Amino acid sequence: MKKILGITFGGLQKKTVSLVLMVLFATIAVFSLGIFYQNKMLVSLVETTRSEQEQSISRTSQETMNDVMEGTLSQTTALQANITDNDFSEVVHYITMLQSMALSLLESKDEVVPAPISLPDPANDGVLSAMALCEEGVDYTRSEYLGKLAHLSNPMIAMVESSDKISCCYIGLSDGTHLSIDSSSSNRYDENGRLIPYPVRQRPWYRGAAETGGLYFTALEKDAFSGEPCITCSIPIIMDEELIGVAGIDITLENINEYIISSATEHGFLFVVNEKGQVLLSPEENGVFQAEVSDQAEDLRTIGNEALAQLIDTALERETGLSVVSIDGRDYYMAGAPMPTIGWALMSVVEKEYTELPEKMLLAEYERTNQAASARFRSDSSRGTRISVVIIILIIIVGTIAALVAARHIVKPIEVMTQNIIESSQTGKMFEMKKVYRTDDEIEVLAEAFLDLSTKTRKYIKDITRITREKERVSTELQMANRIQNSMIPNVFPPFPGRSEFDIYASMTPAREVGGDFYDFFLIDQNHLCMVMADVSGKGIPAALFMMISKVILQSCAMLGKGAGEILVKTNQAICSSNQVDMFVTVWTGILEISTGKITAANAGHEYPAILRDGRFSLIRDKHGLVIGGMQGIKYREYTITLEPGDKLFLYTDGIPEASDSDYKMFGTQKMLDALNQDTKAAPKQILANVKAAVEDFVQGAEQFDDMTMLCLEYKGPDSE
Repeated sequence: MKKILGITFGGLQKKTVSLVLMVLFATIAVFSLGIFYQNKMLVSLVETTRSEQEQSISRTSQETMNDVMEGTLSQTTALQANITDNDFSEVVHYITMLQSMALSLLESKDEVVPAPISLPDPANDGVLSAMALCEEGVDYTRSEYLGKLAHLSNPMIAMVESSDKISCCYIGLSDGTHLSIDSSSSNRYDENGRLIPYPVRQRPWYRGAAETGGLYFTALEKDAFSGEPCITCSIPIIMDEELIGVAGIDITLENINEYIISSATEHGFLFVVNEKGQVLLSPEENGVFQAEVSDQAEDLRTIGNEALAQLIDTALERETGLSVVSIDGRDYYMAGAPMPTIGWALMSVVEKEYTELPEKMLLAEYERTNQAASARFRSDSSRGTRISVVIIILIIIVGTIAALVAARHIVKPIEVMTQNIIESSQTGKMFEMKKVYRTDDEIEVLAEAFLDLSTKTRKYIKDITRITREKERVSTELQMANRIQNSMIPNVFPPFPGRSEFDIYASMTPAREVGGDFYDFFLIDQNHLCMVMADVSGKGIPAALFMMISKVILQSCAMLGKGAGEILVKTNQAICSSNQVDMFVTVWTGILEISTGKITAANAGHEYPAILRDGRFSLIRDKHGLVIGGMQGIKYREYTITLEPGDKLFLYTDGIPEASDSDYKMFGTQKMLDALNQDTKAAPKQILANVKAAVEDFVQGAEQFDDMTMLCLEYKGPDSE
């Protein structure tokens, strides 16, 4: 490297100057060629392609408008359909929750004392309240289920108050009685003060759900009392294959209808059509798209317009894209999207003629401005060329000087910094901030970064050392908790080497270091084996602590010689008495009489057990009681299972059927049964291994979400050796 007039030539400084000048000249050259070529081409284009541009503008405008309509109309329709469908999904959630609560209450009806329920009280008008209605000639006080279901009055009131999608909810029973939650009480009486009979079983919402046997949405119907149009979501309540009644929710249409009405413009609007092709919601007050109640509404697919009929059929199944439909001699752009929750569709309508106005306006404006632009371009192009030449010369001069100064300014602090960094790396000395680095630019920032990095590196080493020690301590404690938990459940197999009447094996795989599932089995006496399978709510250490408490209480109650139902009753009393964290546990427990193969069992909200009988595993769909810790004073029903020699009993927690792969698809009960039936003659240990292998093959390495616990008992008979 050489210095001339105090300027260093060579090394990084030379490379910096050379690079800047090369980029500068290359940029100028490309810029100059571009300007020259652009001016030449533009002059030619302005003079020769005006007519072609007008044609292109017309064609492009039409294509663009079609693309815009295709994109915006279809996407907007699909988005609003999805939003509207979500509103109905919320209603579906509430109606299924109401069905579940009713079934749970009815399944325990023998233990439930009827709650008081009265006729509508006009004094409660405007206030949400529970009221009893009935068909003509029906005495609501003699209803078998009305008083039981009246216990749901407060939850149903809370449901209506918590959702702006619900105006009222009710349960109509097959005996002609009706439990209603509504704020209108006075209109239930006629002008003479007599209660108006309510034909429960003739209402469309009741008949629709009863006939379909599942979730049902009515068309636009008139309310039996107010006469106002409404849409009802209903679902049957079936117990032991018998229709007990139908639960219903009247849907508030204000938000949806407000959006539909506000969508109306001079040239377009939105409307909703149901699976029967009837218009339910529309801003149109007349014409084919006018909304009518179901007995007056017309199926748009039967008015003789095949294009409209096909579009509606498609929209009920999937997004339609953009279509052109002629109605009464006028062309319309139309698009539709389904609302899968209720099986309806949202349709958008825009007049095609309205979309062609921008093309006409654009052509007129183009013609006006093109003439003026051509004249200005010629004048400005000549003046711009002269100015560009002057600017290029100035750029070359200034750029050369700036490159020399910048190179010197940059290189010197970098050289010093390089030496300082090398020294720090060799000696371990802290990087120091020097005056030469105070350049008030990125070099100073870089030096400060090196200083900060050097400081943080030392602190990082200290922090890593401390964190490592802390992690090792926590890991050791979790491992100890895991060993303690494992020691609480039977883990030595075979557990009863001297007993040949049965073979039993169990396993527990927690989702974390410790889990909330547990199993247990122990001899109450020489002829009775108690088995327990349980799942505590939650995961981790809290669930593990609750699990150990529950296990000890269950075993203590079982050793008192009580039956399976009484064991659960006593355990529930003990846990509810001090359950301050509101945790609960699902439990299946059974007591095997070894000499006869008879199992006396009870179920507190746990999974159905599976039994091998006649060469195949199948589920025992037993009656569930409420979970342990859920409520004081719960009684649990006992039932019996008689095992023949060679029969097997399989118990498990929900971590098996609810195991999910990376796409969140669940393993399911059927795949579990398939795994059990893979080798029905295998020993219990191998059967559990088959199930675990099937789950692992299904999840394909996805993270385990819940604890997986299994137990299998093979009954060999009292005379087995």
